[in-house]
Amino acid sequence: MKTSVSRGSVAFCRLFFFICAVNVSRAQIYSALYDEKTSRLFLREGLQPGSVAVANFTDHISNTGWAYLEVSTSGGYNDTLQAYAAGVVEAAVTSQLIYKHWMNTLMGYCGPFSHDVSYCQRLKDYITSNLQWLTQQMDAHADAPYWHQVRLSLLQLRGLEDGYNGQIEFPTGSLSINPFGFLLFQMGGDLEDLEAALNKSSQSRTVGSGSCSALIKFLPGLKDLLVSHDTWNNYQSMLRILKRYSFTYRTSPTEKEIIPGRIQVFSSYPGSIFSGDDFYLLSTGLVTLETTIGNSNAELWRFVRPRGAVMEWLRNIVANRLAQSGQAWTDIFSKYNSGTYNNQWMVIDYKAFVPGQGYTKQGLFTVLEQIPGMIVTADKTEELFQTGYWASYNIPYFEKVFNASGGQELVQKYGSWFSFSDNPRAQIFRRNQSLVTDIESMVRLMRYNNYEEDPLSRCDGCDPAQNGENSISARSDLNPGNGSYPFGALKQRPHGGTDMKVTSADMFSRLELVAVSGPTWDQVPVFQWSSSPYSTLLHMGHPDRWAFQPVHVRWST
Repeated sequence: MKTSVSRGSVAFCRLFFFICAVNVSRAQIYSALYDEKTSRLFLREGLQPGSVAVANFTDHISNTGWAYLEVSTSGGYNDTLQAYAAGVVEAAVTSQLIYKHWMNTLMGYCGPFSHDVSYCQRLKDYITSNLQWLTQQMDAHADAPYWHQVRLSLLQLRGLEDGYNGQIEFPTGSLSINPFGFLLFQMGGDLEDLEAALNKSSQSRTVGSGSCSALIKFLPGLKDLLVSHDTWNNYQSMLRILKRYSFTYRTSPTEKEIIPGRIQVFSSYPGSIFSGDDFYLLSTGLVTLETTIGNSNAELWRFVRPRGAVMEWLRNIVANRLAQSGQAWTDIFSKYNSGTYNNQWMVIDYKAFVPGQGYTKQGLFTVLEQIPGMIVTADKTEELFQTGYWASYNIPYFEKVFNASGGQELVQKYGSWFSFSDNPRAQIFRRNQSLVTDIESMVRLMRYNNYEEDPLSRCDGCDPAQNGENSISARSDLNPGNGSYPFGALKQRPHGGTDMKVTSADMFSRLELVAVSGPTWDQVPVFQWSSSPYSTLLHMGHPDRWAFQPVHVRWST
C-alpha cells in the first residue's frame, strides 16, 4: 500500500508534488495456510505460497491518522475456509489496535460493570434470538446467494474473534457467535436504535445528534463527478483503518461465478469487518455511502423484532457483494429490514457516468431511506443532474419518511434546525457547493467549520449563539461547557467530524481515494487530547494532537 500526502498550500490539481510514501518494508504481513492432512488452519508470518488468506498491514496512525489494511483470499479454497481465514489473518495483524479500540469504545458496555443490567439481558435475548433465526435461514436456504453471503460474513467475524483469542479452529456444525463479543463492534449503529427500542435507561444518542455529512457533486462542465463523506462520531472512536478486501467468494455454494463486489475499499475501525461510517468503493463500479437519519417516533419501535430481521451491518455487506446496479443494491438491502441503524443510503454507479456528458442513462444515482417498518427508494439521477449536487446531513429527504419518523414534531418543538431545507448544513451546502471545482475545493468544503463567524452556524436559543455543531464538519468540543442549549446535540461533547473521504471518476477506476483523519482544523483550533476538556477519557493508541494532512491512498495489490 502506498500513500501520498498533500502538504501546505500545494494545489490538488498538481496533486502530491510533495510526497510522503508509506514504507512498505515496515508493513506487517501474515498468511493463513491450510493443512489438508490435519484439516487445520495455521498462521505464518510473511507472504507464503498457497495461502488461503493474506493480510498486509501498515500502521501510520502517528503520522497520517490512518492505518492501512489489505486482506485477500485465494479462490483455490472453498468459500467458508476463505471467509474464516480472512478474519484470522486480520486479527493477526491488528490485534493490538483491536484491544485498544475495545477499551476506548466498548469496555463496560453490557460487561460486568454495566449500569443497566436489565437492558443488557434484553439485548442479549434479542441478539441470541436473531442469531438463531439467521441460523435457521442459512440452514434452510444454504444454496441461496443472499444467505450464503450472510454465512460467510459471520464466519469471517468468527475467524476474527478466534484469531484474536488465539483459538484458531475452523467451526464445524452449527456456527456460534458470541452475542457480546466482536459482534458489538459490528452493531455500533444498530445498538443506538436498539437502546431506544429496548428501553435502555440511559441512551447513547442525544436529541439531534448528527452522524455524517455527504456531498455528491458534478464539477463544472460535467468533467467529473466527486463523491465525498465526513464521518461524525465520538472522538474516542478515532483509531482508524482504511481497508481493502479482495475476496474470491462464489455467489453461492452451487455456482462457480465470483461475487460481483469482489473488491471493496472502505474506511473502517479495528475489529470491524465492514465500514460503519459508511463509505465504500466497489469493484462493481458502485460507490455506496450513507448518513444516519434515525427515528424519533416511538410508535415505530414495535417493528423492531429479532425474527425476520437481518441487522443493518449484514444487509449492507450482502448488498455490496452481490449488487451490480443501484436498483439491485436497494432491492437486496431492503430485504429483512431490521429497523435499526436507520440511514439515508446513496448509491453512485460510475459505469453510467460519462465525463462531459454527465450520464448515459437513469441509474447513475439511487437513494434509499430506511426507518422501522418502512423503506423508500428512488432513482434521483435527473435531480442530481439538474441541481448539480446532492447533499446529505442526517435529515430524511422523502416526505413520507420525514413525517413517519417524527420530523414534523421535531420542527414544531425545536424549529427549523430539524427541517430538511433550512437546517444549518442544508443552507451551507446550498451556499458553498458552487465553490467546488476540483478535489482540493471539495476537501475544503467537507472540512469546513467557521462557526464563530458564519451566520449560518448561529443557533437560536443557544448561549453563546454561534455553535460548533452547525457546520459541515462539526466540532462540538469547542462549544462552552457552561453554555445553555435547547437540545443535546448542541452542547459541548467529545463529538464531531472525525474524517473526510473523497473519490473522483479517475481515482475510483483504481479504487483510490483522498482521506483526512481527525477533527477539522482548517478554521478552528487543532483538537488535542491533552488540552481538551476530555483529556481523562480513555483514548489508548491515539495521537495527542490531530493535525493531519490529506493522504491519497494507492493500493499495492
